[in-house]
Amino acid sequence: MLIRFEASNFRSLAENAELSMVAVDRSRDEARPAPLLGESLLTVAAIYGPNASGKSNVVAALSWLKDAVADSLRIWEGEIPIEPFALGEVTDRTTEFVLEMLVGGVRFEYLVELDADEVHYEGLFHYPEKKRRRLFERDGLELKLQRGLGGLSGTRELLTPTTLALSVARRFEEPTVSAFIEAFVRMEVFGVPRRPRMFGGRLEVLLSRGLDPTSTMRWFEEEIEQLTLLTDPADATDRQQALALLQLADLGISDVIIDNEEITFSTSSHERHTRRRVRLVHKAGSRDVPLDFARESEGTRTWFQMIGPVLNALRHGSIMVFDELDARLHPTVSAELLKIFHSPALNPNGAQLIFTSHDTSLLNHLNRDEVWLTDKREDGATRLGALADFAGERVRRSQNLEAAYLHGRFGGLPQIDESGLLRALGLIG
Repeated sequence: MLIRFEASNFRSLAENAELSMVAVDRSRDEARPAPLLGESLLTVAAIYGPNASGKSNVVAALSWLKDAVADSLRIWEGEIPIEPFALGEVTDRTTEFVLEMLVGGVRFEYLVELDADEVHYEGLFHYPEKKRRRLFERDGLELKLQRGLGGLSGTRELLTPTTLALSVARRFEEPTVSAFIEAFVRMEVFGVPRRPRMFGGRLEVLLSRGLDPTSTMRWFEEEIEQLTLLTDPADATDRQQALALLQLADLGISDVIIDNEEITFSTSSHERHTRRRVRLVHKAGSRDVPLDFARESEGTRTWFQMIGPVLNALRHGSIMVFDELDARLHPTVSAELLKIFHSPALNPNGAQLIFTSHDTSLLNHLNRDEVWLTDKREDGATRLGALADFAGERVRRSQNLEAAYLHGRFGGLPQIDESGLLRALGLIG
């Protein structure tokens, strides 16, 4: 589980921006106790703010670090594809990230400082008995390893100025370090575009993080005789869980058919190929009518494609990140998704959902410590703040968050200059 994440000098995050998953209201059932941490952690965090205030850059920073750990050894060559804050007077600052996670009940802390030319500092620490212990620490190309981690000694040979030591260490499968790496890179990100520079300018690589129906299809491969609702994940089959989730978006769906379809690519050669086909079965009175996936509503198609990632996250206790969740799902389905991640019964492994949104109706399903706000300062930098600590005072647990937000009590609302717009359109002098 994510404990906290910090980023500075990344896109609009000029100064240190921190997103914390530590619960303020620890007595809630939704807050998950972490005994070795001495705190409880949240399974949901929502970031609100006006357009261009930088809320997308908060999740983009987390996404960038994940890609860096997964791909720097394989892809980065010659230059680190970092995107520092471009509006400041000082342009030679390093970019810094701090990531803390709970893995197997143990707290891990990962720190990295870099610029386009090199990784200046990198360190991985853990707290197996509430006491900080170094796993590795890197200063330039000098790497220090904890005693007993001789299996990572080969990291030194593959280390370059533009490669993360954590990426290299992933090759050697040391159990403690690998557990942290895999927990982090298992995080799924949607809606945050990948920039070409992240891949050394190789444009053939997919540049956007879309939803892929194949990640859901495998959950429906198992045939069953009778559907049971998602009331006890321990007893439900993969297919039953997936179908129960699908029905949140459209209660008229009774089943999913996945079979093979022959298609012809060239009418002249009559070359035929087989591909997998998805059809959703709808109840029409007493009849069952299969509809091709392409004929479904956009909301149903989007939710179908999310089911696989959601079930994977619930199974592994991993992190899901969505930029602009409200642009992808109907508010009712989004609210149900929050309930799933909140529920200790449906989410026993502590999977976490982090998302940005403009949908204020979701505030009615969020606690005060699950809401974060962004705004833009005069210098163009993003300010990220926790609603629970807004203006130095505690927001009451009973506060109607949606009404208070819409009335501007917490800020985070766009400032609309109607007179400027009318003047630009030539409607007033």
